[in-house]
Amino acid sequence: MTDTPDTAAQPQAMTGPSMRVLNQYIKDLSFENPGSRVTEQPNVDLGIDVQAIPQNAEEGVYEVILKLNARAGTQDTALFLVELQYAGLFQVQGGTPADTEAMLLIEAPRMLFPFGRRIVADLTQEGGFPALRIDPVDFTALYRQQRQRSSQAAAQAPAPQSPPAGGSTDPQG
Repeated sequence: MTDTPDTAAQPQAMTGPSMRVLNQYIKDLSFENPGSRVTEQPNVDLGIDVQAIPQNAEEGVYEVILKLNARAGTQDTALFLVELQYAGLFQVQGGTPADTEAMLLIEAPRMLFPFGRRIVADLTQEGGFPALRIDPVDFTALYRQQRQRSSQAAAQAPAPQSPPAGGSTDPQG
């Protein structure tokens, strides 16, 4: 026998950031069925967006909104339109701002997505169409694309002009 403590039996202190789901809900839902039938194979256009909105910054509580938009039909005629905003309240603690941003824009929508996907499938089926089964989404890739677009937009933005040495921005002065 050794005199070393059994570390497997002792609770480990949490290190790094943590995230808890406090609540999830449908924030907004719309289903439109214009009633026209399309004789050719319809196209399905899908849009996905994620937003994180601080609710209580001191406690690290954020509302994350997963937006799913689908339109089925031809270029001229719509069979159906679905718009869903599925949201959750998340509490993030113990991370850097970069960790928090990644958790809110990658992990939180990854948790919300199966529920939003199910709502869209059920809604389209109840609307008289085959259930719209949205393929799994790589939220990490979406996050990286958004960051890259933001970086490019910042690089292309014109640099602010500094005022003349006198400190006045008035062209007359």
